[in-house]
Amino acid sequence: MKWPVVVVCLSVMFMVGIIFQALRQEMSLHNAKLRMAENTAEVKRKEEAIIEVKAKLETLKKSLGDANQKTDDLKKKKEEIVKSTQESENRLQTCNKEKEDIVNKKTELTKVISQLKANHGEAKKKAEEDIQKLKQMILDRDQAICAIADTTKEEARKLCGIPESPQ
Repeated sequence: MKWPVVVVCLSVMFMVGIIFQALRQEMSLHNAKLRMAENTAEVKRKEEAIIEVKAKLETLKKSLGDANQKTDDLKKKKEEIVKSTQESENRLQTCNKEKEDIVNKKTELTKVISQLKANHGEAKKKAEEDIQKLKQMILDRDQAICAIADTTKEEARKLCGIPESPQ
């Protein structure tokens, strides 16, 4: 009878070992399920975080695109302003040169006018002197003619300014 007791004892021990192994595997499976649930939740959180980051990245890309567009627009405006300023400076230089030329011409014309006025004054004085000389010469000639002319004739008396004498 020893053999059946030993076999039963061994079978019981073997069964206890198998039950122990089964419980240990159940616990391992349970822990694995819990870890898998935790990992799944963590993966979902990370996926949501990645989605948020992607959305923020898209928003930043869009705002960066807008900023780049504004920068390009501002560069174009700056170039236009620089070009306009340069054109204005060129026109200002041209106007200043023209003004300088006009001032020089005005100065020259003023000098010429002053010289002409001076020459005109001198010419006028000379012409008046010549006129006076000619008047004097005419008077002298008239007096010489009147001295020679026959005052008995009416025409000679009119020319010489002699009043008519009563006849």
